[in-house]
Amino acid sequence: MHIRLINPNSTASMTSQALESALRVASAGTRVTAVNPTCSPVSIEGSLDEALAVPDMLSEIRKGEEQNVDAYVIACFDDPGLHAAREVARGPVIGICQAAVQVAMTISRRFSVVTTLPRSVPIIEDIVQAYGAGHHCRAVRAIDLPVLGLEEDPDTAERLLIEAIERAKVEDRAETIILGCAGMSRLCERLTEVTGVPVIDGVTAALKIAEALVGAGYSTSKVNGYNYPRQKGQGTASVQRECLVANG
Repeated sequence: MHIRLINPNSTASMTSQALESALRVASAGTRVTAVNPTCSPVSIEGSLDEALAVPDMLSEIRKGEEQNVDAYVIACFDDPGLHAAREVARGPVIGICQAAVQVAMTISRRFSVVTTLPRSVPIIEDIVQAYGAGHHCRAVRAIDLPVLGLEEDPDTAERLLIEAIERAKVEDRAETIILGCAGMSRLCERLTEVTGVPVIDGVTAALKIAEALVGAGYSTSKVNGYNYPRQKGQGTASVQRECLVANG
């Protein structure tokens, strides 16, 4: 099977790191490739960044459909454009937040999320609630470090993550911890070892769920909600082309 990992932001080094994490757990015979748009924000830190990243991300999925990709992993914890992506794709599309939440609810009764910036906290709280896991999520904590800071200052990032996880163990009584950013994936095993609590990385969780769904023969339902987008006619296409030209 061929699984495509899509990093919706334009930072190639983050894409490479997520790919390394995915390849570490991929089964023999699973081909994993990774891409990122070149014109999207360099990091996704809020709703505006998310909205700007989605069109190019959907374009990457359309390319994947032409290449017969079997499933997709959206490597951003906000799960941007997840429902739209499922309308475009034939095979499963897995968001790393949803995957991590499902794993946490399977292996524990209560979990907390540790993310990057405080502004991401309400966004993640809403997403977790939408996935039906609000009762299981004890807290969403932020280490107050930008996404790109995870690469620029990895020692500080690790220290802040360990401190946040230790507080979550005591104050939240969390039984597992979810890493709330794809850029944290390389630290997952290290954090589990140091803190003694299971730490879940959404990238690896999503990759294994994608493998399982493809292996079992499940594809995205095209009945109603996730049906392919309707073609709106030549006139609409012409207007869209004119808008693209006008906007450069």
